[in-house]
Amino acid sequence: MKERVFVTASADFEAACQIGIFPESHRARALHGHSYKASIRLAIDDSENDNFDQLEVTRELLQDTCGLLDYSYLNEIIDVPTDENIARYIKEQTGLSNINVIGLTSQSNEGVHLDEFGAAHVWRRFRFESAHRLPNVPSGHKCGRMHGHGFEVILHTQTDLRQSHLGVDYDEIKKHWEELHQLLHHNCLNDISGLENPTSEMISFWIWSRLKGKIPQLSWVTVYETASSGAHYNGSDFRIWKDFSIDSAIRLDRVKETDTRKRIHGHTYLCRLHLTAPLNDVLGWTIDYGDVKEKFNPIFDKLDHKPLYEIAELADNDPFSIVRWIKANSASQLVELERIDLFETLGCGVTIDWGALGPALPI
Repeated sequence: MKERVFVTASADFEAACQIGIFPESHRARALHGHSYKASIRLAIDDSENDNFDQLEVTRELLQDTCGLLDYSYLNEIIDVPTDENIARYIKEQTGLSNINVIGLTSQSNEGVHLDEFGAAHVWRRFRFESAHRLPNVPSGHKCGRMHGHGFEVILHTQTDLRQSHLGVDYDEIKKHWEELHQLLHHNCLNDISGLENPTSEMISFWIWSRLKGKIPQLSWVTVYETASSGAHYNGSDFRIWKDFSIDSAIRLDRVKETDTRKRIHGHTYLCRLHLTAPLNDVLGWTIDYGDVKEKFNPIFDKLDHKPLYEIAELADNDPFSIVRWIKANSASQLVELERIDLFETLGCGVTIDWGALGPALPI
């Protein structure tokens, strides 16, 4: 599949609102406020290699746009300030034509993404504390021992929004989740019918099978086994991801002489690898997270706690150059790899994707 390049930026703002379209008993009708987080993902044509600073330009534009809403009463600006309508407003105010996704989070556990076709992807995050063991792993594998996790689940829904004020209500998603939460929370997953081999992939499949009939708009189920790894399932395909935290020093040569980024500085990068492979019917996973870590370690070691400007191929150590270097040096070892996200700071980074673009994960 043709490679696609994206830049993602995020910005925060504080605002108050009332949502009058909800029933009288709904808590959102009352005057209340949120610490909002807006995000934007732009499709970039970097074939001319002149977009090296597009991340900073996009970040500044989004911050300026969100500044119009900061410490405001949103009803004076947006007639019905649902998350969906606030996202629409931000999209219109940026004036950009190459927006792939515009996102808004009003609380840390819920949000909405509007795609380029006008569909609303409403998501809500849940958590349960459970134990499990993987019975089919090779002898000596640590996951074969009984252990536990604070699992997190994101339920994604997709609605053709058009001119509607909102997609699926967050509370509606929560209502359908509660029954599963009672089964999963404070339990040994192996004892639950259908979860005898409770890998992240099988948990996502199990949740999908039980909720799709109740939530027809369900589009993806995401399961975090740890804070840095997990699996997606959409009814037909499995994807996994694995995060790496990389501390590197950089120096940007192509910026203006007065730009502080011309000095040696650095970032704690979040590098997220997305992989797709057929499900192994015996092991119940697509790829072992440990195998991903082992195969990526040589790349990680070249970047972590290193000055990237001393790597010959990274004389330009802007995020686009770094992510392309990671792809070029990972391809032979991680053949299942199909997308790389590289975030410089929280919610701000670049993506290269050459597979089926899956859901955007909250940062």
